[in-house]
Amino acid sequence: MPKNKTDNFLKAIKKYAKAQKNAMQGEVRQLKTERLNEAEKTAKRDSEALIKKKLFETRSRQTAALATKTREGQKRLFIERAGMVEEIFGLAAERLEEYRKTDEYTAGVLKSAAEIAELFGGSDCVLYVNERDLGMADELKAQFSGSAQVKADKTIKIGGVRGFCESMGIIADETLDSKLEAQRGWFIENASLSVL
Repeated sequence: MPKNKTDNFLKAIKKYAKAQKNAMQGEVRQLKTERLNEAEKTAKRDSEALIKKKLFETRSRQTAALATKTREGQKRLFIERAGMVEEIFGLAAERLEEYRKTDEYTAGVLKSAAEIAELFGGSDCVLYVNERDLGMADELKAQFSGSAQVKADKTIKIGGVRGFCESMGIIADETLDSKLEAQRGWFIENASLSVL
C-alpha cells in the first residue's frame, strides 16, 4: 500500500502540475490574445491617423494646384478679354478715322464748337484740335462771340474739339478720342466679357 500512496501522491502532483500548466497556458493565450488585440487596435488607430494625414496632405496639394490653375486661367482670360477690347476699340478708332473724312464730321465739329461757345458765353478761350483740323480754324472761331484761338494738340489722335476757358477754369472736351474712351467702361460692363 505504501507504493499505492506514493503513486497516488505522484499522480496528484502530476495532475496538479498539469492543471497549473494548463492554467498558465490559458493565461499566456489570453495574454497573447489581449496583447494582439491591443496591438491591432494601436495599428488600426495609427494607420487611420496616417491615412487621414496623407489624405489631408493630398487634398491640400490638390487644392493649391487647383487654385494656381484657376488663377492662371483667370489671368489668361483677362489678357484675352483685354486683347479683344483693344481690338474692338482699335476697329472703332479706324471707323472714326474714316468718319473724319466726311462732311458730316466737319458739321459735327462745328456743332460741338457752337455748344462749347454757348457754355463759355462771351469769355475768351482756346480751342484744341488735331493738327489735320487746323484748316477749320476760321470756321471754329466764328462760333464764338469772345476771342478764340485754335491750336493743334497732339493728344487728340482722331479728331473733334476741346475748349479751355481760363477765366472760368473749365475744359469742355468734345473730342472723338474722349467720347470713344468714355465708351470703354460701358462696353466692358455690358459686353458680357467678364472674368470669373
